[in-house]
This record gives sequence, C-alpha cells and structure tokens, in this order.
Amino acid sequence: MWMPDRNNKKTLYEQIADHLEQRISYGEFPPGSLLPSERRLAEQLGVNRSTVISAFAELRSMGIIESRSGSGTRVSTSKWGATPKHTPNWSRYAEGGSFLPNLPFMRRIREALAQYPSLIDFASGELSADLAPTQEISSLMSKHEYTSYLGYDNPQGSIPLREALVDYLQQHRGIRTTESSILITSGSQQSLYLITQCLLSPGDAVAIEDPSYCYSLPMFQSAGLRLFRLPVDQDGVMPEDVRALYKKHRIKMVFLNPNFQNPTGTVLSSERRKRLLDIASELGLPIVEDDPFSLTSYEAAPPLPLKAMDNVGSVLYMGSFSKIAASGLRVGWMVAPHSIVERLADARQQMDFGLSIIPQQIAGQFLQSPLLLPHLDNLRMQLQFKRDLLMESLEKELSGLVEFVAPEGGLHLWCKLIPNIPEGKLLEESIKHGTVFVPGSVYGSDPGYVRFTFARAKLEQIAPGIAGFAKALRALMV
Repeated sequence: MWMPDRNNKKTLYEQIADHLEQRISYGEFPPGSLLPSERRLAEQLGVNRSTVISAFAELRSMGIIESRSGSGTRVSTSKWGATPKHTPNWSRYAEGGSFLPNLPFMRRIREALAQYPSLIDFASGELSADLAPTQEISSLMSKHEYTSYLGYDNPQGSIPLREALVDYLQQHRGIRTTESSILITSGSQQSLYLITQCLLSPGDAVAIEDPSYCYSLPMFQSAGLRLFRLPVDQDGVMPEDVRALYKKHRIKMVFLNPNFQNPTGTVLSSERRKRLLDIASELGLPIVEDDPFSLTSYEAAPPLPLKAMDNVGSVLYMGSFSKIAASGLRVGWMVAPHSIVERLADARQQMDFGLSIIPQQIAGQFLQSPLLLPHLDNLRMQLQFKRDLLMESLEKELSGLVEFVAPEGGLHLWCKLIPNIPEGKLLEESIKHGTVFVPGSVYGSDPGYVRFTFARAKLEQIAPGIAGFAKALRALMV
C-alpha cells in the first residue's frame, strides 16, 4: 500500500495530491467516481485530516475533483474542459452482476488488516507461519526435480496426488475410495462454489448449520439458493430437523461440518451421525461434508467422517490442505460419485483449465513422506497450547463477561459475550486497540457472539490481543 514519504522534499499534501492525480489518470478512479472521505484517507495514510483537506484543495484548484456538501468528493466529469464522451459507468458495473460481494463485516476486517499490518489477527482462519511445514516442504522441493511437462494437467487433478489421497484418506479418515472418484480443487471454497453452481439451481432449498461458516459465504445467495438453518447444540445438529426441513421446504442438499464445526468447535455425536445417514438414505438427500479440522484433534481421535460410514453414496466429502499444512498451496479435494466428479471437473476446466501442477506435486509428495505425521503431532500440540493461552487470557481479562466451551480440536474459540454491545461498534473499537476478530452474526447466529481464531496469531500476541479486545469491550460498557 502506498504511503507518503516524510523524508521527501515535497510536502505530505503535495505527495498525496500527486498520488491521487496519478491514480485518476490511470483510470482507477474514473470521472464521477467517489473518492474516500477525508477522515478515512487520513487514517489510511497516517496523516492529519488537515493534510488530506489541503491535498483535495490542490486537486480541486486544477479541476480534477469536485466536492458537494452531503455528496462527498468525486472525480470531475469535465477535467480541464474536456468532457469524456464514452466513459463507462464503472460504479454501476461494480454494483451489478449476480455474484454478491463479501459481507460488510468481512470487508471491513480485510480492509483493517491491509491498512494496519500490526493488528493482532484473531479473524483469519489459517495457520500462522510457524505452524506451517515450511522446512519440510522446502526439503521435499530440494530433493525432487520438477522436470515434468508444465502444460495443462488432467482437469480432475494430478493423478499422483489423487493416488496419494487414496492412501491418505483410508489411513487417516477411514474413507475407501479410488483416484477416479477424487476431484482436486483450489480449496474447500472452490468445492462449494462448484457444487452450488453445477449441482443446484436458483430457487433450490438447502440446509446449513446455524451458526455456520457457510452463512458467511455470499456464494449461496449468489446462486439463488434458499437457505434454511439447522440449529447446532453441544452435540451438533438434530437429525430430525433435517427431516422436518425436507417435508416443509423440499430441501435438495444438506451442508455440514461435523468435526470441530466452524465456528462453534462442536462435534456431531456418533448417535446423531448414524441417524442422520439413515434419514439421508431414506429421503435420497445428499449431504456435503466439509472436514478440514479432523486431524487437528488435540487428544482423542475424532469420530470417523460421515463419508466413512456412508454405505449408499449419500455423502460428498470435502477436505483441504489449508488447515493442516499450508493455505498458500491452494490444494483441496472432493470425494464424490464419478459422474459428479466428471461434471464438476468439466465446469472447473471452463474456469481455469485446472490447478497449477507444482503445488499438486508438492502436496502429493508431502502426504506420502515420513514428514507428515511428525508435522501433524507438532501442529496439534502447538494448537492446543495456543487454545489454552487464549482461554487463560480471556479468563484473566474478561472473567464474568464472556462464556465459552473449550474445543477439542480445530482453530477457533466461539464465545458468548454477556454485555449487550453492538457488534459494529465493538469491532471498530477493537481495531483501535490493535485487535481484530469476527462478529458472530457473520455466521448467522444471534448477536452477542464472537469467533476468535487462535491459529493465526503468534504465541506472544495472544495475551496482548485479548487485553486490547477487553479494553475495547469495557470502553463500550461505560
């Protein structure tokens, strides 16, 4: 992100004016488009508001921008007397299209993290750099020469990776499958996108957990799907709720995260798993099972996935490298009937002609290497340590003001706030105190919940981060 140089001979306001003029000339801000407010731009650039006011005044004097009370500052439509005749209305295009933007809270979190790199990040659902197998992957890359053809690969995904996944899924998740029933994707979100776009139609009804990570993804609404919620308690969803939704709304598909559910951390009980599969089989209802967290189980082995118990082919199973190794490799997978794999592979080929071959090669080698199990053991140990430190910090800073149940795996801690504080104000105040989190309503829950991801922050950041959040909460309680 560009920032003014305080050692430059030009004044700060002149640098800002020059920078904005350049972006306008490049077409980043077309004629008529709205510029950031003076206050927001001052915050982004780390300067006084008066500096931005001077920069805007400089641009107004040149006829580049114009300001109107109550309407903000916009790029002039008649710069230096030359009226553009065929400039597209880019604002209208940006607001159009069928694919919806991210939720406002998620956009604000992303903006804050980009604007303030020093923020302590309890929002991003990924591993910190020290938890990723960086040295292991570097070692594999140094030992293997990548001399194979670097053209387009099989649209279903690299055959060696799919073969490695056959062994991995049977050994670690109890799932028996073949390489022809596996589709490689760029992660669970691409798997979900392909399912919503290719296997469902606008107007179809689907069931998702409440709260649920799926609720935070506008791709469901973009596909025109009708969402119906399955409340989650301490043992997961109630199978009979699925039957009730099918009878009332003729739901076409159920989306579940049975092990260490995001965001609550709950585990669907064994009894409910069996009953759920019986109901799905009886109704001919597909279940999409997202299983990114099972191998992060801290102590006891988690229950087998629904797919491992599925004898009739009701379950589409999704997994990912992101939560157990490296999100940046962008490698995920789906286990499904071959006809579904072929359909989705065809659609994915239309999107990107398949994934990069090198990350697939790295992932396949890592899954088959003796480095995998030691990495997973260390990952579980470190995640549990971070979880405990987060809970200790919450008890110290917010005793009596927050409630939670310790998850036995995963990356997230789901918290109920006792004080009734508006979520937007709490997020903004927390950002001011150097910490960012995800408000609970992002996942469809009632207001008053927050999700803290403890995998992304460094160990030494967790206590100060919660202290900052506590200051923000108490400031709004006054």
